Amino acid sequence: MSGGVIRRIGFIGIGNMGWPMAANLLKAGFEVVVADAAPGRAGRFAREVGGGAAADAGDAARGADAVITILPTSRHVAEVVAEIAPALTAGAVVVEMSSGVPGVTRQLAEDLAKLGCAMVDCPVSGGVPRARTGELSIMVGGEDAALARVDPVLRAMGNAIHRCGGIGNAQAMKALNNLVSAGGFLIGVEALLIGQKFGLDPALMVDVLNASTGMNNSTQKKFKQFVLSRRFDSGFGLDLMIKDLSIAMEVGRETGTPTPFAALCRELWSSAGVLLGPGQDHTAVAQLVEQLGGQALGGGNQGGAE
Repeated sequence: MSGGVIRRIGFIGIGNMGWPMAANLLKAGFEVVVADAAPGRAGRFAREVGGGAAADAGDAARGADAVITILPTSRHVAEVVAEIAPALTAGAVVVEMSSGVPGVTRQLAEDLAKLGCAMVDCPVSGGVPRARTGELSIMVGGEDAALARVDPVLRAMGNAIHRCGGIGNAQAMKALNNLVSAGGFLIGVEALLIGQKFGLDPALMVDVLNASTGMNNSTQKKFKQFVLSRRFDSGFGLDLMIKDLSIAMEVGRETGTPTPFAALCRELWSSAGVLLGPGQDHTAVAQLVEQLGGQALGGGNQGGAE
């Protein structure tokens, strides 16, 4: 398997996260060819940002030293890997940056190894704002040699690289990270609602939490920005969070770990998905808590609250 320097990258999936990530690769001097399932999106990226637009995933992978996938689910990744396999050059590395199912990724890595290609899993955390600035936290799993080759690529998109172990380990870590994040969001919203009913100003509460031990990512970057503002537009879908929580629960089952709180957390997020319907931002889960409490935060008249 070749260990050459990576110059040409096929980038598959230029959605909310993929677009700024691919843009940062271009800024870093890599040759980037993009592909996306949405008609015309690859062409628009090439016109507005640069690089090349591929007709499909196989076209993007042809002649690439590395192929990056960042897609909604492992099912989509498996379909793309099947499409690009005939076009891959021996020695190419597939960098799987989706929040996927570790077991599926491990099987795909085995299949690619038979073609003389490596796969590493490198899911990200930080959301769209940090994707734009190239300051993502990137969890990485796979063989040392393959990870060493893609390290310059990853550092063009993130400033914190976390080695998690073998292939699939990084995706397990990403799912567990989102489990912690999801739990913190829900308990935080409940606390804000309790405080508002008691007579506290929710915005003041967020300030106090951020100066105290209750601080977490949601208090810092979500509550004022997307909940109290009633915007609910962070750029990360509710359906994707539910998917990640389901992956975390699967990892728990595989390891025989009791997960009573995690199970309740996942059930609440899933209930919000049913209640609010498709296409919702993950921060809209606050509306489930508001409906249960009969009141919207910050005086907003949303989620059926009076």
